[in-house]
Amino acid sequence: MSALICGSYAFDTIMVFDGRFRDQILPDQVHMLNVAFLVPALRREFGGTAGNMAYNLKMLGGDGMAMSTVGADFDSYWEWLDRNAIRQDFIKQIDEEYTAQAYITTDKDDNQITAFHPGAMNLSHTQEVPRDAGISMGVVAPDGRDGMIQHAQQFADAGIPFLFDPGQGLPMFDGEELKRFVDQATWVAVNSYESEMMQERTGLSEAQIAERVNAMIVTHGGKGSTIRTNGESVEVEPVKPEAVNDPTGCGDAYRAGLIYGIMNDMDWATTGRIASLMGSIKVAHNGTQNHSFSPDEFEARFRDAFGYSFD
Repeated sequence: MSALICGSYAFDTIMVFDGRFRDQILPDQVHMLNVAFLVPALRREFGGTAGNMAYNLKMLGGDGMAMSTVGADFDSYWEWLDRNAIRQDFIKQIDEEYTAQAYITTDKDDNQITAFHPGAMNLSHTQEVPRDAGISMGVVAPDGRDGMIQHAQQFADAGIPFLFDPGQGLPMFDGEELKRFVDQATWVAVNSYESEMMQERTGLSEAQIAERVNAMIVTHGGKGSTIRTNGESVEVEPVKPEAVNDPTGCGDAYRAGLIYGIMNDMDWATTGRIASLMGSIKVAHNGTQNHSFSPDEFEARFRDAFGYSFD
C-alpha cells in the first residue's frame, strides 16, 4: 500500500521575530500598512507540503511518495531525499523555474506571516495521477491551482480514495469549486480558520461537509482536534510537547499521522492520536524536517502518552 501525495516541495526561509505582530500593527492604519520586523534568527530549510508529509510518513514506517514539480535549484533537496531514502518516482524538474519558496516570519505567539513564490509548483498540472503504480490512497495538498483541480478529478476517475487538504491554497477556490473537491474526496482535513473559510464560501456547516465525506478533520492548534465521522465527533486530545520552538510544518506532520492511520485501517481515535503526537514532536524542533525517530521509538512515545499500543 502506498500513498501519492500531490503537493509542493519548497525551500522555507524561516525568520523569528522576537516580539508580537499585534504590538507592531496599528488596527486603524492597516489600509496604509508599512512595517518592518527585525528578525535576528533566520534559517533555510527543506519544506513544502508534500515534502513534509512524505518525510514524516517515512519515519512512521509508511510508504508514501510526493508528486510535485520542482525547479532547477533542487539539487540540495535531491541529496536530502537520497539521504533519507524518500521515494522520488513522481518528482518532475522544470529547468526554467525556481523551486517554490516560502518566506515565513513567526512571532512570540506563534503567529505567522508568509510570502510564497510558487515557481515550478504552478506547473503541477503537467503531471497526471498514475493508475498503475500501486497507489492505495491519495492526497491533494496545496499546489498549483490547476494541478489541484486536475489531480482531484484524476483520483476520483481512477477510484482512488483521497484526502483533500486545501491548506493555504483554499483562498484560490470559490464555493462551488470547494464543494466539488469535497464531493470527490473521501476525507477532508483543515485547521479551524480554514474550516470557517470553507463554511463561509460553500454555505455548508462543518456537519454538512462531514456528511459528504467519510470524515472531516479539524485541527485546533494546541487545543487538539475534532474528527467528524458517521454523524459523531471524535475529540482528540493534544499531546504536551517537550518544547514549543517552531509551529512551521506541524499541520503536515499531523496529516502524515492521518495518512498512516488511514492506510493501516485504524480507528479514528487512534488515528487522531497518532496525528496529534506527530504534531507535538514536530513543534519541539526548528524547521519542518529536522526531527527524527524510529517507528519503535514513536510507538513507545505513543504508549507513554495514551496508555496503550496502536500496533
